[in-house]
Amino acid sequence: MVEFNKEENHVHLLVDAHPDNNISQLISSLKSASSRIIRKEFEDYLKQFYWKKEDPSFWTDAYCIISAGGAPLEIIKEYIRSQENPKS
Repeated sequence: MVEFNKEENHVHLLVDAHPDNNISQLISSLKSASSRIIRKEFEDYLKQFYWKKEDPSFWTDAYCIISAGGAPLEIIKEYIRSQENPKS
């Protein structure tokens, strides 16, 4: 992971991955691992929102992948950093 930021209902990640990597598996692994960590760290707080033990979905199945191609990485990093307070 090269850069990270969040908004109220989603996150922005800049990931350096080889073209042969299975991107959907990478996203699935990131969601699974982060869900476990967040649930463990904030268990008491999250109990008020997530009560179904048989389907405790934390993330949706949705995601968006955009290739950075030849864009300068500093421009992409700045875009991601600006997402906490995006311009209206």
